[in-house]
Amino acid sequence: AWLLRDERSGATAVVDTPEVAPVVAELEARGWALTHVLNTHHHGDHVGGNAELKAKYGCTVVGPEMDERIPGKDVGVSDGDTYELGTQRAEVLFTPGHTRGHVVYFFPDAEGGNGGGALFAGDTLFALGCGRLFEGTPAQMWASLQKLERLPDAAKVYCAHEYTQANGRFALSVEPGNEALRARMATVDAARERGEATVPSTMEAERATNPFLRPSSADLQATVGMAGAALGDVFA
Repeated sequence: AWLLRDERSGATAVVDTPEVAPVVAELEARGWALTHVLNTHHHGDHVGGNAELKAKYGCTVVGPEMDERIPGKDVGVSDGDTYELGTQRAEVLFTPGHTRGHVVYFFPDAEGGNGGGALFAGDTLFALGCGRLFEGTPAQMWASLQKLERLPDAAKVYCAHEYTQANGRFALSVEPGNEALRARMATVDAARERGEATVPSTMEAERATNPFLRPSSADLQATVGMAGAALGDVFA
């Protein structure tokens, strides 16, 4: 889960609610009151705390319009919508693949608008990976990732899980000649050895090293035996 705060208005949101206690502890440590929950999809490790947090804070629960499985949902959002969190504006992108109703939230002006914005990607895009396909198709996930590829290089990617090291090992197996990937993995391995997180990342780093954004790589195509194939087929 990620906490978001608009200092000008005091609006405070959590992106997904896997657990209640850590969210409440951080809010209390900072002296904040939760005003919003932004859900990306319906899985229990993303909505499990909705009901308890809503009961405690009276917060507004926002989630994908087309998915009825979001507990306590007050506001439904769809592809192309914007949602105001205080003075901050979230752009909503519909990204099916991991689930049939997944959305992500992109705040183009986050951190003053000087860093390319912030993407809260749920389980669509991970550092060096992407979400498993539980309900969608490879074609849907590829289309969803292509939407995210259009975001600025400097956009920070706040994914939902710390899977970077395992994802990177797979990435190296399919694109062993990617020097940027090797350098990134050295950094990731060192960070994990120190017990440090490897997220957020950036769209620039993902474009350079994430194999699921790189089906056009000749090295990757050769490794999987699909030289010259359609990019959607290589992705799948």
